[in-house]
Amino acid sequence: MPILNSKNLKNILITGGAGFIGSNLIKELLMNHKFNKIISIDNYSTGRKSNHHKNKKVEYVKLDCRKIFENKKVLNFKPQYIFHFGEFSRVVPSFDLAHDCLDNNISGTYNVLKYALRNKSKLIYSTSSMSIGDKKNENLSLYAWTKAKNFELIRNFDRWYGLNYTSVCFFNVFGENQISTGPMASVIGIFERQYRNRKPLTIVRPGTQKRDFTHIEDAVNGAILSAKKGSKKMYFIGSGKSYSILNITKKFKTKIKYIPKRPGEKFTGKAKLYLSSKELGYKSRYNLESYIKNFIKNTKI
Repeated sequence: MPILNSKNLKNILITGGAGFIGSNLIKELLMNHKFNKIISIDNYSTGRKSNHHKNKKVEYVKLDCRKIFENKKVLNFKPQYIFHFGEFSRVVPSFDLAHDCLDNNISGTYNVLKYALRNKSKLIYSTSSMSIGDKKNENLSLYAWTKAKNFELIRNFDRWYGLNYTSVCFFNVFGENQISTGPMASVIGIFERQYRNRKPLTIVRPGTQKRDFTHIEDAVNGAILSAKKGSKKMYFIGSGKSYSILNITKKFKTKIKYIPKRPGEKFTGKAKLYLSSKELGYKSRYNLESYIKNFIKNTKI
C-alpha cells in the first residue's frame, strides 16, 4: 500500500536514517512507495555508512539533531513527513552516559519539534516499550524517562502550537542490520553474534523477564501506516506475544551463561495491538520463533 499519493509527491526527512530501523525504512520506501526525495540525518554514533542506499532520491547528511538548524541543506528542505528515529536508544548505557542520553534525547528532539512546526510537517515519533515501564513506571532508567517525557512534550507542542504528530511504540525490534556489538547492541543481535562465535548465550538474571519482539519489517510497516493513518496517539507495534529471555535462548539449542542483574531492567512486556489494528490496519506478519529457526539453518558454525 503506497504511503503517498503519486500525483502529489512528498519530501521525507528521516533522523537516524543510517541506523537499524531508519535504514530499513528507507529500503522499504524505495522499493514500494512513491515520494519526491528523502534526506537522512544521522550523527553516526550507531549508524553506519554500510547501511546507505545508493539512490538519487536519497541524500545522507552527517548531522546531529541538536544542530538541525545549522545545516543550510536541511534548513531549506521542506519535508511533509519527519520520521524521528535518531535518539539515544539503550537502557543500560543511559546510566553511564547520562549526559549524552539526556542531551541527545531532550535537546535533540526539542529541535526536531521546532523544525517540524517550522515546516508544518507531520512528525512520526519513535518511542519505546521501555518508556512505559513496569506498571507504567517510566522512571526505571534515564533512557525510559527521556522517551516518556519526549512523548509528553510532543503532546504539549500540539496543545500549545498545533504540532501534527503520531507516535509508534516499538517492542524490541530485531532483523536485518540490527546492532550486534558494543553497548547499543540488541538482545537478538547479541545472541546471534554469540552463536556464530560458538560462545554461550548470556542471560541477564533471573532470565524470567518477558519481552515482545518485533520483526524489522513489521516495525517499518507500522511506522508507514502510522504516517499515513495515525492521528495524535501512541500506537503499539509488536507481535502481541511475549517470550521469557530464557525461553528464547533455548530455541538456539546451545549453551547459556547467566550474568548479573542490570539496573533499569523491565520484567514484563507485551504489545496491546487493538488500537494499531483498528485505526492503522496493522497486523504482525513475522514471528521470532521462525526467524531463529531460519537463522540457525542458514548459519554455519
